[in-house]
Amino acid sequence: MMTDPIADLLTRIRNAGQAGHRWADMPVSKLKVEIARILKENHYVFDYKVLDDGRHGVLRIYLKYHEGQPVIRHLQRVSTPGRRQYVGAGDIPRVRNGLGMAILSTSQGVLSDRSARTEGVGGELLALVW
Repeated sequence: MMTDPIADLLTRIRNAGQAGHRWADMPVSKLKVEIARILKENHYVFDYKVLDDGRHGVLRIYLKYHEGQPVIRHLQRVSTPGRRQYVGAGDIPRVRNGLGMAILSTSQGVLSDRSARTEGVGGELLALVW
């Protein structure tokens, strides 16, 4: 039984990038699809698709590379099932002085740090990406 599916998603993306794979496959969920959407909107991944495997479905995330190196250099899970991390609208961290991105789960849905600041909402700090 998997206790932290978001950490599993981040680990699969990290491992696929380090191995030079074109994509990473994982079990699908609504939250994982939203995280993939945020990564695509901020140009960290090339694309994502939800594939039907006849059972639960598979989320395929197509990775992006620049000069042979993965665009995603670092993925860090912040809030875990054992220790949730919540931030207010004014306390959203600036990752790598704006070069990176934080992913938050808010009352407005899953948002990047820039979008959450614009909306003026805080929430659960899911992950940091750069």
